[in-house]
Amino acid sequence: MVKRPGFRLFLISAPFLALLFLFSYLPLTGWVYAFFDYRAGMKLSQTPFAGLKHFAMIWGNAATQRDIARVMVNTLAMSLLSLLASPLPMIFAVTLNEVRSSVFRKVAQTLTTLPYFISWVLVYSLAWAMFSIGDGFVNRILVATGASSSGINFLASKDHVWLTQWAYTTWKSLGWNAVIYFAAISGISGELYEAARVDGAGRWRIIWSITLPGLTSTFFVLLLLQVANFINNGMEQYYVFQNAMNKQHIEVLDLYVYNRGIVGNMIPFATAVSMLKSVVSVVLLFVANRLSKAVRGESIV
Repeated sequence: MVKRPGFRLFLISAPFLALLFLFSYLPLTGWVYAFFDYRAGMKLSQTPFAGLKHFAMIWGNAATQRDIARVMVNTLAMSLLSLLASPLPMIFAVTLNEVRSSVFRKVAQTLTTLPYFISWVLVYSLAWAMFSIGDGFVNRILVATGASSSGINFLASKDHVWLTQWAYTTWKSLGWNAVIYFAAISGISGELYEAARVDGAGRWRIIWSITLPGLTSTFFVLLLLQVANFINNGMEQYYVFQNAMNKQHIEVLDLYVYNRGIVGNMIPFATAVSMLKSVVSVVLLFVANRLSKAVRGESIV
């Protein structure tokens, strides 16, 4: 009997391909709503065909253009902050890897990874317990020490909202994002470290000459993937933290699509905006791939 390893590999990957099709590609059939004047509760067959009407609304209305420009500024600003902070998981992994106590290292890694599995609703509950204007822990300290007469409404403030949201995201994802760097560090040959120590290299020299170069390829792959995903911020975080005071500065593109589509019952228009966002994401992916080929000589797709 002729062995067919390629077919076996296909059978192994088939369940994952099925899940990818089911959750990533099958929902794209919903794009058809962008071409109809659909309203929630109606059958699609009962709604008139609208063609490119909802796509034209994106550029044909001055108020809509201002809204799109505003949410794009918010989206790009928060994505840029995340991009600038992309070395933090690598720095955290390298720093924690240098800790001599294995017990402390494992405990720290576990505690910093756990927040990733906490929902954004619980994160907001923690933020409320700390920063709410009435009973927040931080405001109680400010009032008790006389630093503020009535407390500071941190959660409803529009000042520095980009930085505060970036801080929440970093706290929640730092440990999880560092996992892949821990795996990359474990893949660096121990003989390189032994040879460096024999040659008299100190800890900082070993980090600079062995550990960081060993993580460079991993860092650039993750960085380029982050560039390709530049306008995909998600909406859960911003949905739970938005309020009337900070909405103008916290509403990113994904949240805008939700607010216009579900809350505003403008599903066709929101679908059209989401389609264009997906097209831009694909373009950014191929740009990042070309950049990877030019800089590293390797592609990411």
